[in-house]
Amino acid sequence: MTAAATAPDQGTAHPAPNRALSRLILEVNAKGVTFQEMEDRGLKETGTRLPRQWYQKLTKTPPVNPPSLAQMKVIAAGTGKPLSRIKEAVAEQWLEYEATELAGYDEEVRIIVGHLAGKSKADVRRWRMMIEAEERARRESDD
Repeated sequence: MTAAATAPDQGTAHPAPNRALSRLILEVNAKGVTFQEMEDRGLKETGTRLPRQWYQKLTKTPPVNPPSLAQMKVIAAGTGKPLSRIKEAVAEQWLEYEATELAGYDEEVRIIVGHLAGKSKADVRRWRMMIEAEERARRESDD
């Protein structure tokens, strides 16, 4: 005699989808910009219309496919957010990619950080200790 397998708890089977662009649009809306104003701004600045219903739908039941680059430009104009911020939100929502940036650092520093990004906490601590030891040795030799 076999027992029927229980179905997984639907609340824990799949985590809630990340809705970064949806949240961004809702934040703009919460600050007093209506979906109609987003539509009007986007049309005025880009010549392309994203209907207010599109914004509403995006915040309630996001489509399976991400917006195109042309649509992202309209969203940026409509929300008043930089296009780079819209692209980050789209990447986060549809690709589960979280953008990070090392502004103000040269290529060498970015390469070093990139190598350390995949290391364990213990390895990162070890590398930090080596860098700090090198800095101390250099200061002591200058004295």
